[in-house]
Amino acid sequence: MGYVFTPSDDAVRSSNIARFMDANGIRDYKELIERASKDIEWYWDAVSNDLNIEWFREYSTDKILDVSDGIEWARWFVDGKCNIAYNCLEKHIKDGKGSKPAIVWENEQGSRRIVTYSELYSMSCRIANALNAIVEKGDVVCIYMPMVPEAIASMLACSMIGAVHSVVFSGFSARALADRLNDARAKVLITADGYYRRGKQVELKKSADEALRMNSTVERVIVHEYSNMQFEESKKDVMMSSILKHESSHAECVEMDAEDRLFILYTSGTTGRPKGTVHVHGGFMVFAAQQAAYLVDMKDSDLLFWPADIGWITGQTWSVYGSLILNCTSLIYDGALDYPLPDRVLRMVDEYNVTILGMAPTALRAIMRALDDETISRYRLDTLRIIACTGEVIHEDEWFWYFKRIGKARCPVINLSGGTEVGGAILSVLPIMPIKPCTVGLQVPGFDADVVDDECRPVRGGKGYLVIRKPWPAMTRGILNDPARYIEVYWSRFKGVWFHGDYASIDEDGLWYLHGRVDDVIKVAGHRFSSTDIEAVLAMHEAVAESAVIGLPDEVKGERIVAYVVLKPSYRKMHDLLRDELRRHVENTVGKIARPDSIYFVDDLPKTRSGKVMRRLVRAKALGMQVGDVSSIENIASLAMLDNPY
Repeated sequence: MGYVFTPSDDAVRSSNIARFMDANGIRDYKELIERASKDIEWYWDAVSNDLNIEWFREYSTDKILDVSDGIEWARWFVDGKCNIAYNCLEKHIKDGKGSKPAIVWENEQGSRRIVTYSELYSMSCRIANALNAIVEKGDVVCIYMPMVPEAIASMLACSMIGAVHSVVFSGFSARALADRLNDARAKVLITADGYYRRGKQVELKKSADEALRMNSTVERVIVHEYSNMQFEESKKDVMMSSILKHESSHAECVEMDAEDRLFILYTSGTTGRPKGTVHVHGGFMVFAAQQAAYLVDMKDSDLLFWPADIGWITGQTWSVYGSLILNCTSLIYDGALDYPLPDRVLRMVDEYNVTILGMAPTALRAIMRALDDETISRYRLDTLRIIACTGEVIHEDEWFWYFKRIGKARCPVINLSGGTEVGGAILSVLPIMPIKPCTVGLQVPGFDADVVDDECRPVRGGKGYLVIRKPWPAMTRGILNDPARYIEVYWSRFKGVWFHGDYASIDEDGLWYLHGRVDDVIKVAGHRFSSTDIEAVLAMHEAVAESAVIGLPDEVKGERIVAYVVLKPSYRKMHDLLRDELRRHVENTVGKIARPDSIYFVDDLPKTRSGKVMRRLVRAKALGMQVGDVSSIENIASLAMLDNPY
């Protein structure tokens, strides 16, 4: 399909990336990508300067990158001293911008707050001073909280004093929390009494206490009294209300080496045991600013609403660190996006005059199913200038719905893709680019990315493996406590080349597309199919809400294709008629070899907290195997549905 969106000349001229190119004498974006890929040290130094990152001591411009221990263990901004929290808060206050809102907050019950940069600084300092009495530089503080300003302040407090924060999604089970506490050897846990989801109480402190019974490293627990729920106090517990009342509102930001640890963030574990990725002050600071400034074009006049939990890299890169470094404002929401009504996101966009909206494809699908055009037409949505998406492959019908219904065909869809271990996006559309549906644009400047075959040779005109040939500043510094696994997962397929685990392709115009994970490939009689490609075909049918496609063993073909399909409500009574129709639909669209052997209908599919369908659980259920670790599943009841499809 051809281009469906072209940015205006004004949008291009006023963009942050155009300013960067003009300042560096670069004529067009592809020239920038080529230069940044060849000379990565020049590029990341130029980014730090362009975005006014402040260093306590400048890094060596003669040796910005050090690969003396191998590309796998690259070090960035050698000899530089900094603190990311300083660039998020104190720097702006010194510039006279303390009264600007840093966070606009709302929760499911309708409570609201505006937290200025000065107020966020004061809150962060008070928590930092309390932590200073407990932890030392390099100690790990685990944050297990709902999406409240105090959670973000806790992250910044850790960064101020050189503690390492590890945010664990508040929806995770006690077992999952305990596993992460133990792996990170956390010394302090910051949590809350509880919160509400879909109007129901979630007793978070109860889960935290259960996790602590499986842990021996945590010495102190700080409890935010958020929802007025009863909980059992212990000698370990300190009330955050006491900290915010009695501690000093000023704290010095500790001078950190650029390679000092900033945070540990665990992957969602869709393909096995969660991995603790390690990010550092200097590299992540410059990278997060770059991602927010250039990819979604954040300016200090913008209000970003990207409802991703800070337990995921999207929340940390864009909503927290990226936004704050650029002196912008983020709208933070604590609650279910479709509660009490499915149009809540649209209401918030209009009410708060959101300019940049980010959504996961899973969330888009849920809203698509629930909202008709008449309901959407009640909302202006006219303050939006950028709409973004990430988290998984987006299908064409979802892309067009987002572009036309939410963006009104005037906002670019900034589709981007990367990962927790990357620190953000490898590939992205930018606001200055003409766009085709579903493309993830081009490689982000500073990434020497490619699509290759089994011999690591470039592939054009077909699918291959997404790889990165050179390091970047936010590359994880290994997997916590498991360097051998780090090398095995990312560096063993091709020596000296990062193997990301995604299938990708590049079209005739140089635009990139993703086709799912390498480990989600089905081989039928020698033919290879990506689960996501067949799911995309199923999604084209008007009756299909979503699906999970897996391969199961077959004596003749090697594997056979099986699809688990969620139908839109108005089609559920027609499931007997639709089964064969959907099989023919795939056959007519892809070919007879791709026709599913079986189609089962279910009311829900197991998903991670970040919205990714967990095909490994679907496959395990289909094979009658143990499902293994389910700590990252959002909707545990969906597993029972797989046992009784209709």
